[in-house]
Amino acid sequence: MDKIRLDFNNMMTDFVGEHGICEGDIRKLEGKIDAAKKAMKDKRETGKMDWRDLPYNQDEVVEEILQYVNEVKDDIEAFVVLGIGGSALGPIAVQQAINHPYYNELSRDKRKGFPKLYVADNVDPEKLVYLFDTVDVTKCLFNCISKSGSTSETMSQFMIIKEMLEERLPKEEAAKHIVCTTDKVNGNLIRMAKEEGYKTFYIPSGVGGRFSELTPVGLLPAAMCGIDIKELLKGAAYMDEICKEGDIYKNPAYMFAVLSYIGMGQGKNISVMMPYADSLKYISDWYAQLWAESLGKKYDNNGKEVYVGQTPVKALGVTDQHSQVQLYTEGPFDKIIVILGVDEFKETITIPKIYGDIPSLGFLGGVTQNQLIKTEQTATEYALLKSGKTNMTITLPKVNEFTIGQLLYMLEVATGFAGELMEINAFDQPGVEEGKNATYAMFGRPGYEEKKKELDERPAKKDKYIIR
Repeated sequence: MDKIRLDFNNMMTDFVGEHGICEGDIRKLEGKIDAAKKAMKDKRETGKMDWRDLPYNQDEVVEEILQYVNEVKDDIEAFVVLGIGGSALGPIAVQQAINHPYYNELSRDKRKGFPKLYVADNVDPEKLVYLFDTVDVTKCLFNCISKSGSTSETMSQFMIIKEMLEERLPKEEAAKHIVCTTDKVNGNLIRMAKEEGYKTFYIPSGVGGRFSELTPVGLLPAAMCGIDIKELLKGAAYMDEICKEGDIYKNPAYMFAVLSYIGMGQGKNISVMMPYADSLKYISDWYAQLWAESLGKKYDNNGKEVYVGQTPVKALGVTDQHSQVQLYTEGPFDKIIVILGVDEFKETITIPKIYGDIPSLGFLGGVTQNQLIKTEQTATEYALLKSGKTNMTITLPKVNEFTIGQLLYMLEVATGFAGELMEINAFDQPGVEEGKNATYAMFGRPGYEEKKKELDERPAKKDKYIIR
């Protein structure tokens, strides 16, 4: 069975020296670690971590998704996700990980009959207009994902597309081109879906957006592109069993969190995720939201101002060896570098034995690019080690649905455990809400008059600070 592994040798003082972590540092946290374990267990048992149960409680919805995909896939050319945050980052990450990197450019046959996938994840007007240049909206299925049905970015896209469809098709036919993923009871979208006859899938009420990839938020787009969502959930379930282990030296999620927490205490407030596989590139984007939105908090659980958090940074091996690694090796000791590696790639390609008379090129002849990328990963690990910079490596035996399910779930559990160690609420996002409320107020949304007044009273900008 393919099992991912965590190698944290290069986090420890035995290897990186004075800027590393020693086992004594971990032992000093035993009381806090035990309290965090108990909190994780208690919250799960009392329904405060509903995302922990997703690998087990979705058999019916999985069958419904698969049946729906089979019913509609032959009638559409493209499946378009309308979502932002976790509603977009998760589907993108899984699609890039599992499917061909040029999936949309493949013929329908090579896509095994499945439609193309597009994710409209921003309100940049150019991007949306250019999407309409690319697709025929009457041959698309649009998946509007919003738990509340009031997400301005997603719902603005939905409103534009709904009108476009109804201009081109009879209203009942237009409705067949929209599928909603939302809350089962509350919010605008579920009400509109019922009134207008849209097919609907539900986000469990206790699951937040950044923890929602293993709900229909992520499962529907994945299945629509031929990804085995049952294996994705099996991988998550397998990792869940591992994450029940009390010994943190046998629990990769807990150890990841403990090392990150100690690192933050040492001033390592940047978490770099650097996959050495293009298939894992967008895992870094998904992780960036998960880690930043969960752990960046002004207040602790007692209401005390703490201003904590670790800034996630995305990198890609080997591409960023030629841009960022200079900083990582010779810059400040303020980072933990998390390398993602792969044992066995899906494809192999060999460099031809030419230019043997040029020493700087001839040595590559007969070497596979698989060997080259893995060697460069090892070289980066060594360069960081030599510089005394803390780093750890998560390795996937292969990139497939089972291992990606493990990886996503492990990082989610690590995030929850880190929140417990930091004594913060890892499951809210008040900083995000402030920006949303300001947007609503500036557009005159009813109920936000006080916020509008607050905005109107902000200090006027000084012209001397603007260079024209």
